[in-house]
Amino acid sequence: MRAALVQRAAGPHIPVFVGADHHAAHPDLPRLRDLLAELESASSFRVSRLDEFFQAAETVKPAPPVLAGELRWSYRYAWTLQGVHGTRAPLKRRNAELELWLERFAEPLAALARRRGGRDRRALLELAWRTLVQCHFHDALAGCSSDAVAHAVEARFLEVEALARQVVQGSLWDLVGHDPDHARERAAEQRPTLVLWNPAARPRGGVAVADVTLFRRDVIVGAPSGRKPRQGEGYRPFALRAPDGHAVPVQVLDRRPDLERLDATRHYPHQDEVDRVRIAFRAPPMSGLGLATLGLAPAERLSPHEGVEVRGRSLVNRFVEATLEPSGALALRDRRTGERFFDLLRLEDGGDAGDTYTYCPPARDRVVRAGGPIKVRRLAAGPLVAALEARQALRGGRVGVRFVAMLHADSPAVRCVLEIDNRATHHRLRARLPTGLKGRAAVAGAAFGTVARPPVLARSADYPLETPARTAPAQRFVAAAEGRRGLALLAPGFFEYEWTPAGDLVLTLLRAVGELSRGDLPTRPGHAGWPTPTPLAQCPGPCRVELAVAPVSQADVEEGDVLAALWEDVFLPLRGFWLRDAVALTPAPLEVALEGTGLVVSSVKPAQAGSPVVLRCYNATSRKVAGAWRFGDGVKSAHRVRADERESLALVLEGRGQRVRFVAGPHEIVTILVT
Repeated sequence: MRAALVQRAAGPHIPVFVGADHHAAHPDLPRLRDLLAELESASSFRVSRLDEFFQAAETVKPAPPVLAGELRWSYRYAWTLQGVHGTRAPLKRRNAELELWLERFAEPLAALARRRGGRDRRALLELAWRTLVQCHFHDALAGCSSDAVAHAVEARFLEVEALARQVVQGSLWDLVGHDPDHARERAAEQRPTLVLWNPAARPRGGVAVADVTLFRRDVIVGAPSGRKPRQGEGYRPFALRAPDGHAVPVQVLDRRPDLERLDATRHYPHQDEVDRVRIAFRAPPMSGLGLATLGLAPAERLSPHEGVEVRGRSLVNRFVEATLEPSGALALRDRRTGERFFDLLRLEDGGDAGDTYTYCPPARDRVVRAGGPIKVRRLAAGPLVAALEARQALRGGRVGVRFVAMLHADSPAVRCVLEIDNRATHHRLRARLPTGLKGRAAVAGAAFGTVARPPVLARSADYPLETPARTAPAQRFVAAAEGRRGLALLAPGFFEYEWTPAGDLVLTLLRAVGELSRGDLPTRPGHAGWPTPTPLAQCPGPCRVELAVAPVSQADVEEGDVLAALWEDVFLPLRGFWLRDAVALTPAPLEVALEGTGLVVSSVKPAQAGSPVVLRCYNATSRKVAGAWRFGDGVKSAHRVRADERESLALVLEGRGQRVRFVAGPHEIVTILVT
């Protein structure tokens, strides 16, 4: 063992980990150290932390070699088990949704509210994060665990969602001065108001979508007492009133009866019958992380030339034309460049004889591609949002798919929703996007940047221990481009994809498998875990997949922040919060913006200690970038710190605290603490 460790070591200090997956560390580490010292007198042993090893390794001369890349390839040395990225895909999508809520809604709003004198909600945030991180042990999040573990994860997800929504709601109420008790006591002064928030740290406007509720009737709760329910008009055509007083026409996307409960701490809940109306409208220009309030106004007609329309089976705006093909796939034409893409998001389904760790095609597997027929229905005709629906079935009707394609007037991204009802087993459902770009790497999003990956071309015969997976993980997006021709696939968070030698992106929608581990797989001989039936890993029943496709250029991909901004516009749009019982709201004047080409926002959150706000971004390029944070009302101090908010370095404030400049090295993560 000593010989093997020394042979691989890059210096005189060698870390030996004590304890591993599925078994605990030695109960008496000092005794273990002494025993090893007796066996190997030529070496010294000490109990150490990992950071102490790194500090010792830094002193080695010459410097150890730099290890670069993802470190995801160990196929001839040990199992890599990259098939887990597609296992229990609905559970992974749910986790991504909650991470997004905490990172980009709950944390920023809590930080902004606290800075403006609102309540300190760090305890709730910490509880939410601790509960979510309990779901992030590798087997639980990877999905290679028993169904009982999956059930426990789902239960914790519900707790996290409730906490996140509570933080978002309370912080938003603080920022606009909304008090439900005060509103209940001044019912005659209530004016239903839409609070609009920009969750991106850059100015934005354009088309926004929001839900509003309009009162129809009281729901009387309790024993009959002669009370008469109040009556309302419900939905009547309306417009919104912008902060400057002008009317904002709306496009009604959906309307349905619903129930809504209004809570107040010192009053019984109000349960009401309402009309829930989904609307699209052109939002006023908004500052980074800024707020706006819009009231109700008499209806006004939208201009028919706002920018998007339905032409037969096509959605058309000034950027793109997206057409539903007879197979249910999309054809996409970039009207700016003339580039065309066909057969996008065409569904294909093949068998999966693997387990939760490893995909394995069955012997004589036949992949079936969707060929129609499809039933098409127009959902929205424009002029702000246009949408088409297509329905089809696969696997003899055991997999039903509802596909919705949406196009906004001011966006090149085609927003898509797939609602899948899976009643089949032992199969893998994917969506293929041919790009026509051979011989290039695809660029996938990661937590703090991107990674370029060529197609996996390994032959299984060369890897008897485990066949290399052709799929890979991505965060937020994956794209391929050459010159002006390129395509980006975007998702709310984590997903699995394959990049083929032919230039196709293939998105995993779900893997349906029924065993935790199998020992007879040609792609991975031997058990990777303890054999256990996992019927829930077959992903039975309905699931929802949100994504978007957009034409991009090579320059867009290389710029660093362009794809991130496109992703924000799709999955972090201007967000509306409807307050039906609002009374004299006073929205805080917020403005926080990140400047610098190639810089991407990672986090805006309350500091771990005290009242400062943490601003974190990363440089998505391989060059040094000059950046700045800009504030509407100025800050008192700014310090550059480590990710753990230690080792503070004071920064110079400019313009009465309205700008803080910094320099980010190639791919560097920059954390700044402001008060």
